[in-house]
Amino acid sequence: MASQQHTSVDGQRHHEEGPRNHYLTYIVSIVLTMLAFAAVLYGGLDKAFIYWFMTGLAIIQALFQLFYWMHMKDKGHGYAIIGIAAGFFIALTAVAMAVWWLWW
Repeated sequence: MASQQHTSVDGQRHHEEGPRNHYLTYIVSIVLTMLAFAAVLYGGLDKAFIYWFMTGLAIIQALFQLFYWMHMKDKGHGYAIIGIAAGFFIALTAVAMAVWWLWW
């Protein structure tokens, strides 16, 4: 099914995604999850590598979820992106302060 365009009430043209894009992003999400399981089940890898690999996969998965499933790549999501960035900054600051407090 090809992607379609339609005009909304405000006169702007919007691009609708077809199911092909959804299938592709779903498959990529499943592959990322399978890679995480495979890294843990293999058992022959260094623990530090597994931690960093899992963290990298989690970040990639979160970005995929935000940009493709939550449609953050589309126009009109400026406030949501600012809110998510602010929440990420606050969470990162809280974790950094907790680590600093525990290791001081």
